Amino acid sequence: MADLTVIILTRDEARHIERCIASVMPLATRIVVVDSGSTDATRELASAAGADVFEHPWINYATQFNWAIDNAAIDTAWTFRLDADEVVLPELAATLPGFLAATPAAGVTINRRIHFLGRWLRHGAIYPVRTLRLWRTGRGRCEDRWMDEHILVGGAVAHLDADIADINLNNIGWWTDKHNRYATRLAIDELLARPDSAAGAAIGATARARRFVKQRVYPLLPLGFRAVPLFVYRYILRAGFLDGWQGLVFHSLQSLWYRFLVDVKIQELRDLMAARGQSLSAVVEAEYGHRLTLPGEN
Repeated sequence: MADLTVIILTRDEARHIERCIASVMPLATRIVVVDSGSTDATRELASAAGADVFEHPWINYATQFNWAIDNAAIDTAWTFRLDADEVVLPELAATLPGFLAATPAAGVTINRRIHFLGRWLRHGAIYPVRTLRLWRTGRGRCEDRWMDEHILVGGAVAHLDADIADINLNNIGWWTDKHNRYATRLAIDELLARPDSAAGAAIGATARARRFVKQRVYPLLPLGFRAVPLFVYRYILRAGFLDGWQGLVFHSLQSLWYRFLVDVKIQELRDLMAARGQSLSAVVEAEYGHRLTLPGEN
């Protein structure tokens, strides 16, 4: 067992939460679940499985996660971010305690697998993705973004070559609904055009490279067209087609449809701002119910 607290954010995760907690129970000192209004048995199942359960209203992922950091009284040496539909694989569970005890680093990246329609996607620049999920308590915080947020760590980052796996058991309708909401959040982030909040902090080499492409290269491509080269890169040049039917569906939806939908929402928000003579925050609140705090606005 490691001197480790695992933080899991939930809403209606009864299908996944017991599996998630079971995968980290052998190695974690404490498991914290922060729920945002589940209407199923998520909270009861998490508590019965041994987690400390908190409730807090949802704004966005970053706000919710930082609330957990600030209010869950974490006193272990390390903190671990894990999603409810993810599991820690046996190799990671076996090697993590010794690795944390030996490393001088402030943060640790691990590999993340994505399973989609029952298949582990191994190609298309999808695996391995190094993600910063562990940090010394007090040395990490979630950056203030509406989408694609990372944990920012003050200090060096080490890598442990072992995996967590994202194995969501919901249907494809749930996936498209989720990505419709993600598209709204990513459109808001692009229109906010804030400076990179990760400047001067460690987020991991892979995340840093992807952030550079997303902020410095992808925005320069024409709105509405830029999803096409992304699909070509992932599905053809990086051999996403080797993942069969599931690879075709994933890249068609995630690289083409989702990214095109983001562009549509960006243009729609711009048009509504111009037509109404309103700020981005006013339009976003009217259309999507999200409240933004922008410089110079109350």
